[in-house]
Amino acid sequence: MESKVHSHGIASDSSRILILDYGSQYTQLIARRVREAGVYSEIHSHDIPAKTIASFGAAGIILSGGPESVAAEDAPGVSDAVISAGVPLLGICYGMQALATKLGGEVRGSDHREFGYAEVSLIVDNPLLGDITSEDKKLKVWMSHGDRVEALPDGFKQIASSNNAPIAGMADVQNQIYGVQFHPEVTHTENGQLIIERFVHEICGCPGYWTPKNIINEHIERVRDKVGTEHVLLGLSGGVDSSVVAALLHAAIGDQLICVFVDNGLLRLNEGDQVMETFAEHLGVNVIRVNAEDKFLSALDGEEDPEKKRKIIGRNFIEVFEEQASILNDIQWLAQGTIYPDVIESAGASTGKAHVIKSHHNVGGLPETMHLKLIEPLRDLFKDEVRKIGVELGLSHQLVDRHPFPGPGLGVRILGSVKKEYADLLRRADDIFISELREQGLYDKVSQAFAVFLPIKSVGVMGDGRRYDYVIALRAVETIDFMTARWAHLPYDFLDHISRRIINEIEGISRVTYDISGKPPATIEWE
Repeated sequence: MESKVHSHGIASDSSRILILDYGSQYTQLIARRVREAGVYSEIHSHDIPAKTIASFGAAGIILSGGPESVAAEDAPGVSDAVISAGVPLLGICYGMQALATKLGGEVRGSDHREFGYAEVSLIVDNPLLGDITSEDKKLKVWMSHGDRVEALPDGFKQIASSNNAPIAGMADVQNQIYGVQFHPEVTHTENGQLIIERFVHEICGCPGYWTPKNIINEHIERVRDKVGTEHVLLGLSGGVDSSVVAALLHAAIGDQLICVFVDNGLLRLNEGDQVMETFAEHLGVNVIRVNAEDKFLSALDGEEDPEKKRKIIGRNFIEVFEEQASILNDIQWLAQGTIYPDVIESAGASTGKAHVIKSHHNVGGLPETMHLKLIEPLRDLFKDEVRKIGVELGLSHQLVDRHPFPGPGLGVRILGSVKKEYADLLRRADDIFISELREQGLYDKVSQAFAVFLPIKSVGVMGDGRRYDYVIALRAVETIDFMTARWAHLPYDFLDHISRRIINEIEGISRVTYDISGKPPATIEWE
């Protein structure tokens, strides 16, 4: 059976899950887990209008966790529209407590909070949790709560318990309403993905239509409907996101796509030549190369504020694109490789409640006077989805699995003021780091790796002389979704080798450090 295409270019009602966000740090993980199950999901604020819930036409609704207490004054609740939607409901953590309160149960603050690992026991066999526990009917889960459900609403049964949450799960099987106090979306929860799959497939009846092939077909149709016979200009960086956008748009509109590769002086070593070889020579995409190093570095001269640097870089990108569009004289659209985490971290998600973490030309820095219409084909996709459709479109694994590279390039990996001298030093150091990761078989074992230039001088000894030279910081992280990350535990001997190569081969560098900060509290990038 083939999926139908929704008016927004996504799967039809029969295969859509609505996620209501109550402010949890894990809400985006819920969306990813649902999509990993082959089902399209969207995140909306918990207080969206009733008409939006009705028009969404979801097969099921998931209520996220959140930082509030349901007992607090003006605590976010569950709307009548959610209950009357007549579709299966799953409340997670705060979502379960809010459902219990809405339906006549009782929630109270607990004397013993649960944060981190916990063990729950299956009380009653049920469609959500049945047959996924160990032989002793135990399940290791991830908890993060202070309140707990003390009394169940009418018609509900207790389906799980923990030491500090006697009602760690509840179910009204007849009306298909479920709640769990733990977080199945977090990878630390044993069989968490299976719980999500149980809900969306077996309880909600969603088929697994959200596959790379169907994503491509639906997005191609969306692009064709939007663009028509008009021409599109794409800023091609050579990174994963812009590369997949190029392949997708080329498949959708062919020669209507013109790519502009801007060599802004903030790229990795030899990146310009590699981009042209890959896309212009091998894939047959129309690519125009613009040497704009002087323009960008002049505009950045003396600016140290990270946000201002991003705005400057974004503005100059757009100026270059618009210049090229005027030369070409038949361009109506500007395409960008914005993806869902960019939108989330730029407070651009439909909830509008996220803190601004990133703000660059892809999502936060477009000028109000831009004369081109904007198209962002990957805006609703996570990074892993982008990679999968890239492979499906025929891009090489080496290109698709390339580590992310920020839109502002080395401009946000040079702390403080950006100078050509700094960029040249950083390019060489970064190339040594990345090439050695590949050589030692470590590149694909980390999610992102790069070097950072620190505009400070540290004492060093070269030969018999004392000198003050600059510092390079190395960063490598492991992550699934880029929403959270841990620093990569690279071998000491490897780091020692990298340090010696950088210091010995690059005049002007006297010290190399390794960043062991996780996300949170740090971000993956330094600026």
